Amino acid sequence: MHSRPKSSDLLPIGDLARRTGLSVSAIRFYEGKGLVEPIRTAGNQRRFLRSDIRRLSFILIAQQLGLALSEIESELAKLPHGRTPTASDWNAISQSIRGQLDAKITQLERTRDKLDGCIGCGCLSLSHCQLYNKDDYLAAQGPGPRQVLA
Repeated sequence: MHSRPKSSDLLPIGDLARRTGLSVSAIRFYEGKGLVEPIRTAGNQRRFLRSDIRRLSFILIAQQLGLALSEIESELAKLPHGRTPTASDWNAISQSIRGQLDAKITQLERTRDKLDGCIGCGCLSLSHCQLYNKDDYLAAQGPGPRQVLA
């Protein structure tokens, strides 16, 4: 069981918003999702651990990297609750998402290379393209840019 943090180690939600650049409503949203957990004062005010600055920063970075909120939630669930995560805790998360990032990079490179060829032909038509979709055979596979994102 963890000891209760000192009041000097806690931040009001407004201070946390200023430190992270997030709006108070965004912090409340992440709280509702269980990504940060405030401590309630005797007056029922939210107080956050200083380490929640890192949690919220991780959320912002992970979103920029294209991770879904469910993936971010899964990663943050691996961090300890009630104490500041250590460098080792964060390293475990880094290693965990590295594979996801490598797969996204591979997909982006493949898409970039195929897109260059598609735009290069000049027709810009998925239904009439003689290079990638002769006789519109991709229509049977469903909507979307099948060749570019495959």
